[in-house]
Amino acid sequence: MASIAIDSMVAAGPMRVANKRLESLLTARMRALLLMPAFGLVALLALARIASFGLLGAPDTPMSMEQRLLPPRGEITDRNGLPLARNYDAFALWYNPKAMKDGGSPLVRSPEEVAAALGEVFPDIDRKDVAARLASGKAQYLRRRLLPEEANRVFDIGEPALELPAEKDRFYPQGSMAAHVLGYVKDGKGRLGMESVLDKELTDAASRGEPTAIALDLRVQGALEDELRKGMLSVNARGAAGVVLDVDTGEVVALASLPAFDPNDVKASDLVGTAEQKRRDEPSNSYNSVTYQVYELGSTFKPLTVAAAIDAGIVRDLGLRYDAKPVKVAGRTLSDSHSLGDTLNVPEALIHSSNTVTARIADKLGGDALRDTMRDLGLAERPYIELPARGAPIWPGEKWSRITTMTVAYGHGISVTPLHLASAYAAMVNGGIWRPATLTKVEPGTEVQGRRVFKEDTSARMRQLLRMITVYGTGKSANAPGYRVGGKTGSAEKPSKGGYREKLLVSTFAAAFPMDDPRYVVVAMLDEPKGTTASSFQRTAAWNAAPIVGKLIPRIGPLLDVRPDLSRDIDISDLRPLIRSDIE
Repeated sequence: MASIAIDSMVAAGPMRVANKRLESLLTARMRALLLMPAFGLVALLALARIASFGLLGAPDTPMSMEQRLLPPRGEITDRNGLPLARNYDAFALWYNPKAMKDGGSPLVRSPEEVAAALGEVFPDIDRKDVAARLASGKAQYLRRRLLPEEANRVFDIGEPALELPAEKDRFYPQGSMAAHVLGYVKDGKGRLGMESVLDKELTDAASRGEPTAIALDLRVQGALEDELRKGMLSVNARGAAGVVLDVDTGEVVALASLPAFDPNDVKASDLVGTAEQKRRDEPSNSYNSVTYQVYELGSTFKPLTVAAAIDAGIVRDLGLRYDAKPVKVAGRTLSDSHSLGDTLNVPEALIHSSNTVTARIADKLGGDALRDTMRDLGLAERPYIELPARGAPIWPGEKWSRITTMTVAYGHGISVTPLHLASAYAAMVNGGIWRPATLTKVEPGTEVQGRRVFKEDTSARMRQLLRMITVYGTGKSANAPGYRVGGKTGSAEKPSKGGYREKLLVSTFAAAFPMDDPRYVVVAMLDEPKGTTASSFQRTAAWNAAPIVGKLIPRIGPLLDVRPDLSRDIDISDLRPLIRSDIE
């Protein structure tokens, strides 16, 4: 019996094993059947995703390792590839009061001691303010834009609550140079200037790996700012503005507004102005005086008026003499700053800047014709430029009265930006074509579209007249030897609610060079210059704005491939006999 039982157990063993295997196989098959729909669904989703890429395009997120290594914001360079704005690795100083995990005091030493230690690293900080911020127990940034060596010194202080997170920062290697053109970056977004205009391009993964070149020439920009700053300080002016413009393409080669701000260290006071500035309606340092602020630019308008009259056939004989005595119209008397004699012809009127003769020419031309010319020169609209800060001109309206026509003729009763004036002068000297100003670099050989305002022979005649002003008239101090400079001064009293303020002037010199083949327009403006020893105690443009241009052009000419040549000049031999030598 015992052997039968043993034999039965031996026989039953393999059967149980077989049953177990069969049960496992069936279970595996059931699981596979249950998972197959899930795998099928995943496959369908993957195929749908691939199909969407084909129909809609791949997502904009960077996919390659190269794209992932790109800086978060692209570089801006000048037209020659010199850096104007770029990213760099920096550190921030972050106060984290919860860094001590035991819940005790966030600082090993007292807030005053830590503030003193930070003061050794950053001498410009307010130690009392930093101590108060540390004592508050509030997590916050104590400082941004730390250099690696500064971060190392903070680390050596040995305070766990002083953390040094790494961050990508925007750096402007030229400091405040071209600040109003570039703007700045805050919280990853471009503000003001080209940082704002190019914000999408500079952050797009498809384009931010390549530098973006703009029209500025850094060398010319530096020279313009230097001469403007020296001129502004020499006559204690409230501000200064200047622009260098290519007459054929409209490219802004340099643009400066002073005082400026440092985009590496933007302070709130730079951007909103002080309480006194607000009370006096004065612009803060972020305001762009070239493209945003509008001014009555005075006698710089006289050549534009004369050009309109020549173009319309109103002025044919430049030797014809006009009454130069005061003009009485609409209850007002228009006169010159001093007596220039009983009569003047057109060259004399421009050389000696006669209000009365220019007003009489405009009166003969008519308000509609003068208005249309000024509109064609872009003076009725905001200036054409990519920058967001573009000031609306103060335009006299559509129906110009006789008095309006006569005063606009010499730059009163109309307010525009210095950039407006530069573009108008470019059209006057380049053969008569007005083109919009631009900060976009124009590739050599590219034809820039524009609109005709003056005939070519009108432009040729105006080049002669502008040259005569710097040779014989109020622009003598801008007559840089060999550069054949031509231009016109303008000294306008600043308007106010009660009329014009005689002691507050805007002094401007608008010029072009070389006049035998104009390449560039230069405009320099001083806001409220004072009479000082540097200007022989005079406040007018002949004594302060024109000298700036006279010093600037020899500096920038060679940089712009315009070499001085004393053997060349524009031919003014047919106009020279028209000038009387007895006019002071």
